[in-house]
Amino acid sequence: MPDQTGRFQRVLGTLELILFGLAYMVPLTVFTTYGVVTDLTDGHLPGAYVLTLAAMLFTAYSYGRMVVAHPYAGSAYTYTQKSFGAHVGFLAGWSLLLDYVFLPMINYLVIGIFLHAQWTSTPAWMWVLLSIAIVTTLNVLGIKLVTRINLVLVGAQAVFIVAYVATSIHYLSGHDVPALGASFFGDSADFSTLASGAAILCLSFLGFDAISTLSEETRDPRRTIPRAIMLVTLCGGLLFIALAWVGHLVFPDPSKFTDTDSAANDVMHLVGGGFLVSFFTAAYVAGCFASAMASQASVSRILFAMGRDGVLPRPVFGRLSARFHTPVVPVLIVGAISLVALFISLDLASSMISFGALVAFSMVNLSVVKHYLVDEHQRGRAAFVRYGVVPVIGFALTAWLWTSLSSTTFKVGLSWFAAGVVYLLVITHGFRHRPPVLDLSEDEIEPTTAPAT
Repeated sequence: MPDQTGRFQRVLGTLELILFGLAYMVPLTVFTTYGVVTDLTDGHLPGAYVLTLAAMLFTAYSYGRMVVAHPYAGSAYTYTQKSFGAHVGFLAGWSLLLDYVFLPMINYLVIGIFLHAQWTSTPAWMWVLLSIAIVTTLNVLGIKLVTRINLVLVGAQAVFIVAYVATSIHYLSGHDVPALGASFFGDSADFSTLASGAAILCLSFLGFDAISTLSEETRDPRRTIPRAIMLVTLCGGLLFIALAWVGHLVFPDPSKFTDTDSAANDVMHLVGGGFLVSFFTAAYVAGCFASAMASQASVSRILFAMGRDGVLPRPVFGRLSARFHTPVVPVLIVGAISLVALFISLDLASSMISFGALVAFSMVNLSVVKHYLVDEHQRGRAAFVRYGVVPVIGFALTAWLWTSLSSTTFKVGLSWFAAGVVYLLVITHGFRHRPPVLDLSEDEIEPTTAPAT
């Protein structure tokens, strides 16, 4: 909150930032692609998470270095634009839009999947339509989610996680337990399928960089925020690995899943019966609904900012409602795009989010090298390791995961990127002018008067 001088109070420490980051990542997101990646990796989801976490830790380090250099909102877009110029920054931001557009969609998709699994007589498409209608309406009216609500959601998910682990341990105590390390890198593990699964799992880590947006409300942000980013990535990754590992001990054979999209329900039913399935569905759907509200609000806000700054057509995207003081047209457009959840598969939607994320992660790693070693002329062995070796390893890992995505994902993702290049050509008159620079400062994105011009 800002004080009477118009400046934010620096009240947040490492613990608060970690809780915020975990709330943003949604701990139960491990079950979004549980069945899809378990089936893809032939029962080695924990091993795939280990590979993803390794790549994310290097990237989280790079995010922390760039927060120190550029403590502004905008994340990968800002870091790339500052390091490589407006044109490359625009294309990085364009790739990130793929994440922003698909994030609300995947929430609606999994709401439909799990509510249909709970009440099979009600079609999934009905739940998808109902969720889109409710969330879109609330965003038009100006609903805002605050940190306290996110923390409550984390607490509710924590209660479920305790119940899930406790009932799983009770179940395992009366049954044969498979080899403890078999689901990681056992004899049947195939490294190429593990990499493909790890590439999809990148979506589980989306949001750890959101901590950087709280720099003005954090005590000693240049030290605290990089530490919090690393810790929340590590804590979140270890939690994902643990939950996946427990699930594989209980239900080691993915060929017996009733439906890979809602495979988590099979695990819950086995260890806790109908009660745990209902508990899981309630906790998970509530988290998805809140995430849908937050993600649709975020992407609508970004589209509005892009319209206001001339990156997108201003008459369509750059105006606020005089009545509601919200970007109604961007909200409705995101709601309309989310209708694709009626037709798209969960694995493709997950892969598309990971495609944009991995492009952004790769550019952040390269931005560290460009900023510190090239622009700042940092020299010496320590600087070479911190700003050269570590981010290059991060880039290599994310690029490797990027190339492990499916051919369909590449076709859609590269088509989106090509559309961005064409659009950039148009707005820069053949690269003769700088593209408009997106301003993501709080005061500019949320003006108090409407309509915007």
